[in-house]
Amino acid sequence: MGFIEEIAKAYPDMKKKLKMAYINMTPEQYLAKQIKNSLLISVMLTVLLFFLADKKGWPMILVVLGFIVIFFGIYAVLIRTVDARISKRAKELDMDVLFAGRFLLVKLSSGKPLLNSLIDASKSYGVAKNYFQEIVREIELGAPLEEALSNATEYCPSKSFKRILFQITNALKIGVDVTHFLDAVLDEIAHEQLVEIQKYGKKLNGLTLFYMLLAIVLPSLGVTLFSVVASLLSIPVDISLFIALLIFLVAINFIFITVFKSARPVVNI
Repeated sequence: MGFIEEIAKAYPDMKKKLKMAYINMTPEQYLAKQIKNSLLISVMLTVLLFFLADKKGWPMILVVLGFIVIFFGIYAVLIRTVDARISKRAKELDMDVLFAGRFLLVKLSSGKPLLNSLIDASKSYGVAKNYFQEIVREIELGAPLEEALSNATEYCPSKSFKRILFQITNALKIGVDVTHFLDAVLDEIAHEQLVEIQKYGKKLNGLTLFYMLLAIVLPSLGVTLFSVVASLLSIPVDISLFIALLIFLVAINFIFITVFKSARPVVNI
């Protein structure tokens, strides 16, 4: 376990990341799990590499080097699982941030105290209710409201939701009406999301143009021209050529679908 503790020192922010990702493990437990999984997968792949090397007559040193490369490659991927989970939770929360903020604003504007408004928000719908539940649970365990909000702000994966919590905490500290701060930050977030949608529209035009050229126009014209040239020059055309073209088209469509999804803004106005 001392070896794992030494490795954990290289990840000073891992404890915070695990809490942000809602992974109920210590940094040592998380690292031990990822090292164990990396070793297991590496051994399985190295066994396959060993049989391949034995069949091809490759030197066994390549198998050893292959194990080392495979292990560190898989470990580098698995150790970033926590970052992927944080990113996923941030996107889910960004989709819900305006609804959650406006729900809280309505409750506060109707005259309800902040604590009661947080309790109502923890019983509402959407992903944000889970974060409000954490705040309410911490308060029920004896933490002051201000401290619970500060902790929620620190460990919140969404920058937009973090801004809402920060403004509420800031208003409590200086003793002013929370609704004015909350209303202002919600208008600012809504404006930023509208700007993101406009940017996405412009980006979408360029992506659509590239998609039309690479996935529709070029393959169609290319196949037509090739068919004409092949018939005139009596070039034999094998079925493997059309299979390769089909694989190319599937790959192009998959790439563009991935690009379209990644470019889409995470907003819900």
